[in-house]
Amino acid sequence: MNRVCSIFSQILQLIPRPEFETSVKEHKAERHARGFGSWTQFIAMLFCQLGHAQSLREITGGLAASEGKLRHLGVQEPPKRTTLSYANAHRPWQLYEGVFYKVLATCQAEAKSRKRKFRFKHKLLSLDSTVIPVCLSVFDWAQYKRTKGAVKLHMVLDHDGYLPSFAVITEGKTADITAARQMSFVAGTMLVFDRGYPDYDWWLELTRHKVDFVTRLKDNAEYGVVEKRETPEGSNILRDEVILLCSQQELGPIALLRRIEVWIEEKQETMVFVTNNMKLAASTIAAIYKERWQIELFFKALKQGLKIKTFVGTTENAVQTQIWTALIAILLVKYLQLKSTFGWSLSNLVALLRQQLFVYRDLWKWLNDPFQAPPALEGIHDGQMSLAFGS
Repeated sequence: MNRVCSIFSQILQLIPRPEFETSVKEHKAERHARGFGSWTQFIAMLFCQLGHAQSLREITGGLAASEGKLRHLGVQEPPKRTTLSYANAHRPWQLYEGVFYKVLATCQAEAKSRKRKFRFKHKLLSLDSTVIPVCLSVFDWAQYKRTKGAVKLHMVLDHDGYLPSFAVITEGKTADITAARQMSFVAGTMLVFDRGYPDYDWWLELTRHKVDFVTRLKDNAEYGVVEKRETPEGSNILRDEVILLCSQQELGPIALLRRIEVWIEEKQETMVFVTNNMKLAASTIAAIYKERWQIELFFKALKQGLKIKTFVGTTENAVQTQIWTALIAILLVKYLQLKSTFGWSLSNLVALLRQQLFVYRDLWKWLNDPFQAPPALEGIHDGQMSLAFGS
């Protein structure tokens, strides 16, 4: 007899219920709950993400249709649409931000055992943002342009396991550098970002905090060449120079940067990188910037696989709640991907999980061998049905 619970229930076991309830008390999330608990709200919003429900009606209807399977999730009865809507609008989204970082710690512990792509000891992080357009007349708090609204997700991706390690959600008009200035990074980190962060004072601040960075240098940047370094013969490295930006020339050695000019064969063009790291090979610096593409792939997987481009609530709190539960969902899926011996792509794992949420089978066996038939329930569907013919 198959005695495992549903795959959805086994995924939820990755979030210890006592820790969740501790977070609920910390944020006073159930001050006016009136019987509708935060755990039930979380189950509903996680079902929205993993089940790809398109509306509050689909969330509550989908859970109601599985009512016989909800008790083992810790849910006594499916939520009502108006009750869930009110909770999303008023229950503090910071609760789910806290849950996100607890799940992240579990994922990071698993990712530590994985082989790293680069030999250097620096922790490699990518910084970028993505814009999620919304209707300004409905989401009037999400100002972007005069007639357009948007929400912006600023994120740091940890390349050990490709995990989202930090996130800030703002209205669309918030500049990338404004969000970046509110972040702090551990000394010894290697941070890579694109040309959307052209604040030379912030670059200098990173250097003073012993944070290495790699980015693109804008074409109109004014600088002076302090030293020309030798480039490997026959390589695609055209120039390797130590420079000093004209706006920082009075600061001396601490403001020195390294400008690397590289020929990109695939694009048939020259790209110019800048870094404050003077030790790594120029080819490694170029490879680090190329690795930044992983955060773009992450944003693509997040938008295509989870419910993040449209929202089931219009208030800022509801939008924050939905995005944070999407980030929790992607962390859970990344953890399953790390633990599995099967060669899952992130998008394929999300798609197949959607079909298996309420199937009763062993999650870990399914992860490692997803195309094996589920174990038969004794006496139910493992026998041949008899056919009766009339005389």
